[in-house]
Amino acid sequence: MKPLGVFGGMFDPVHYGHLRAAFEVHQALGLERVHLVPASDPPHRSHPVADGRLRLAMLHAAIAEAPWFVADGRELERTGRSYTVLTLEELRREQGARPLVLIVGLDAFLGLASWYRWKDLLELAHLAVVPRPGAALPVRGALADLLEARRDTDPEAVAASPAGRIYVHEGTQMDVSSTGLRATLESGRDPRYLMPEAVRRMILETGAYARRGNTSE
Repeated sequence: MKPLGVFGGMFDPVHYGHLRAAFEVHQALGLERVHLVPASDPPHRSHPVADGRLRLAMLHAAIAEAPWFVADGRELERTGRSYTVLTLEELRREQGARPLVLIVGLDAFLGLASWYRWKDLLELAHLAVVPRPGAALPVRGALADLLEARRDTDPEAVAASPAGRIYVHEGTQMDVSSTGLRATLESGRDPRYLMPEAVRRMILETGAYARRGNTSE
């Protein structure tokens, strides 16, 4: 079985940085598909601005023509905090021995030791780390040791076992963030070309994030 990718986050809103990173890992590791999993109650961030139903709808709109992506709302349906390890446990029960690949940005990876049951993550999945502008791989400490012990550069080796390896994807680094997009929208500026057009139109039609401004058409 081809590996299954898992990419969690707030997607508040989804943008091309999310989609390009997930697509590149999908190609590099030969993933069958990537589940995009919006968080309901993230433990390390403030509560999302847009409600879960709208964020999931925006994801569906963003990937409507991308059969390699799945908008997965399981964390929105689950009560309690949106712990990644619980999502991976659910997927492991569903997928059996299929390799799972958890996609994380390098900024998230640098905070991995603060995640709930973080040491269990590599028992459940591989990690695919995507570099971000301004962030560098750790050179000392627990995460540097983990990289040294678990890093693998061979996609076939990652696909050959259910979990346990770390793959660092040296791909396109896009300096776009949901935080920056929310600021753009709140100021009345146009997010055109930073996100799929279907998502942009949904945001403008619903008034999500923005104070009504002079956004051009």
